Amino acid sequence: MKKTHVAAAALAGLTAVLLSACSTGSAGETDAAGSTDYQIAFVVGASSDPFFQAMKVGADEAAAELGATVLFQGDATTYSSATQIPVVNQALATSPDGLIIGPTDPTALQAVVDRAAATIPVVNVDTSVEKLDDVVSFITGDNTDGGRKAADAIAEGIGYEDGKSYQVAVGLSSATSTTNVARLDGFTQQLEQKYPGIEIVATGYSESNPTKANTNINNWITAYPDLDGIFAIDGTNATGAAAALQSKGLVGSIALVGYDAYKTNVDLLSQGVFTALIAQDPAQEGRLAVEAIVDYLKNGSSSDGIEHEQTLPNIILDATTSPADLEKYTYVESAS
Repeated sequence: MKKTHVAAAALAGLTAVLLSACSTGSAGETDAAGSTDYQIAFVVGASSDPFFQAMKVGADEAAAELGATVLFQGDATTYSSATQIPVVNQALATSPDGLIIGPTDPTALQAVVDRAAATIPVVNVDTSVEKLDDVVSFITGDNTDGGRKAADAIAEGIGYEDGKSYQVAVGLSSATSTTNVARLDGFTQQLEQKYPGIEIVATGYSESNPTKANTNINNWITAYPDLDGIFAIDGTNATGAAAALQSKGLVGSIALVGYDAYKTNVDLLSQGVFTALIAQDPAQEGRLAVEAIVDYLKNGSSSDGIEHEQTLPNIILDATTSPADLEKYTYVESAS
């Protein structure tokens, strides 16, 4: 063979190798056995929150089954856009194959989600940005329904009677988080439609910090000595509210309805501290998010067959719930 032919053959071989490498660069690294390890960044609002830890459990399980690695990140304690945006930017700097994110603010996180979606698949989980056009999927619980169910549970807990007046307070983590907004909307709508005698006298925000939630509740107990009920709109607010009622000796005097089946809060439900808890399915949300990312990548960057918006039902836990169901719906936290 002539030298020119040898050189041409070598160049063709090198080109084929380079093209092959480029073809896998946007969808994980392929090993000699042909399996692909997709690197999926997963950014949440407050990474130590048991809700997000339970979500990580489901995400990790799905990733192990589907040939992916979940890179779970988030500010440890503070739920805010100011703390989340730098974490997202750092995650994107590692060039992941996909991004799962629970945006802490629908407006503030829009730009970073859009920027990511221009090059990789993005899934919103639990919360969302305002415009979902470029998001592969949005997976969440039925938050408006959860707010309505909380209103029913509060009314039952305080022994609501038409013609009488009652005072309740609502503890939230954020004024703009889509889950918090939807739950408050559902709660308010149900009060107006079915329980007009119940007035919301105070709302407060904790940034998913139980200590801040506890302070809010203590302030409300002082300001409203006739307070009848509290709706703790997420798990950390529920934790802070429960501690406040216990320290003041008000368990049973103020109806407490909380979101999220943290193990500690489920235990307190059994002790009568909570009137009811609204359980979500964070592990399933995490699992579905990973499945959506992997399906998109394996389908040649196509959203075909992927449900764009998925809403999971809530489960009410109260004094009538069986021990088996309490165990079933209690969040299992990640060990890592």
